[in-house]
Amino acid sequence: MKKLNLALIGQGRSGRNIHGAFLNSELNTLFNVVAVADLDPDRRRIAEKEYAGCTVYADYHDLLSRDDIDLIVNATFSNLHYEISKTCLSAGKNVLVEKPFARNYYECCDLINTAKEKGVTLAVFHQSLFAPYYAEVMKVIKSGILGEITQINLRNNNFSRRWDWQTLQMKMGGSVYNTGPHPIGAALYFLDWDKNTRVAYSKLGRALTSGDAEDIAKIILATPGKPTVDIEINCNDAFADYTVKVMGTKGTLKGTSQKYVMKYMVDGENEPRSVIAETPKDENGYPAGCSDKPVVHEEEKNYVGSAFGSAVQEFYSMLYNTIVNGEPLLITPQHIAQVISVIETVHAQNPMEKVY
Repeated sequence: MKKLNLALIGQGRSGRNIHGAFLNSELNTLFNVVAVADLDPDRRRIAEKEYAGCTVYADYHDLLSRDDIDLIVNATFSNLHYEISKTCLSAGKNVLVEKPFARNYYECCDLINTAKEKGVTLAVFHQSLFAPYYAEVMKVIKSGILGEITQINLRNNNFSRRWDWQTLQMKMGGSVYNTGPHPIGAALYFLDWDKNTRVAYSKLGRALTSGDAEDIAKIILATPGKPTVDIEINCNDAFADYTVKVMGTKGTLKGTSQKYVMKYMVDGENEPRSVIAETPKDENGYPAGCSDKPVVHEEEKNYVGSAFGSAVQEFYSMLYNTIVNGEPLLITPQHIAQVISVIETVHAQNPMEKVY
């Protein structure tokens, strides 16, 4: 199978530790890293050692004239995603941009239109939608075993402090731009990317961050005829015990990034109870509450794979098949533009004072 030549712009945590780690691993059989651009000379020096045979650049513009690059990965600061993606697309290059896609919906649409005009592929790195803790949950939802889904809770919570550039508004930092694309993307995925989804409630705050961007976020999405989705992204949750919880008319699933547990009832195993308009009595005539012990099934499943292993491989395979074979992207930039639209709305509803 023909390998594609790839250029990496940015060798920070995402560029090196996620994309680079995959591209240098045995999981990667489809791409050769032939160029790396980074302003930092230490990162360029490290890249020369880690990507055998690659050429390094201080200025990413210098690699755009090369005609042997099949894909550019834009893993720069969040506030530079739009500008750099626009430049690379305008130069006729296929682009994979890290999340967040762009600052707002307008910028997303501009990039989508630029890619269309130039006849190139544009993708946004939302590999977590291929993570087993979302993919397996979607299978359960579609199976109907939980009945009609009434609510989905998504949690990206922890108990930790942060003081880097991703805590600064001027860098497009904060929990919603940084972590938010994962649960917000999952929410829209579970809602079948319904364009009628709206932000019913949102609140942002700060607890432990050293910067001026939020590290607490509560977002509730409402869609006509579909379950409510409750999203949390908090740095001050010392007892975070699940990533996703799905509640239906027949049961509940609760999952972490490693496994899920589920309790549910099966049709026909529990006789229906007739409603009564008065307080029930026990066998002695005393007031009693309504309670019984329905037949409930329990099961659990451990996931195979991870968001930064199998999911990255699946995402890059999808992108390869789009570039080489013309197959449609399963996660389109139009989908991710919806994610940014939610983020844009949340920030508009919760303006925060800029300190830096």
